[in-house]
Amino acid sequence: MSARTDGLYGPLIPMPELTPDALRAAVARIAPSRIPALTQHLFEATTNAQQTQSLAPLRAFVHSWAVFVAIERHPHRAIRLRELEAVVDAGEQDPASAITEIRAIREAVEAEAGL
Repeated sequence: MSARTDGLYGPLIPMPELTPDALRAAVARIAPSRIPALTQHLFEATTNAQQTQSLAPLRAFVHSWAVFVAIERHPHRAIRLRELEAVVDAGEQDPASAITEIRAIREAVEAEAGL
């Protein structure tokens, strides 16, 4: 894992290496209830990679779970993202600013994760 924890408002855990095992360990620490979804996604990605003779499904798995970890390891960021998604989902107000902020968060976590 890279980086360090930065106290009360910093990350709960360092950003892990971008491997299935490291991502699984990170998810187990920050969102253990998501381990079944990660396991199912990894199984499907592995099966698809074998069937298509392509690494693309495994790359998509790593990307998806690296973004998840990068978001969830910062509780304040995860909460803000859920608030923004709720604004978009509710459809009660113009979602433009929420969508812009969601994009900014996703771009930041992708960069943080090294994607």
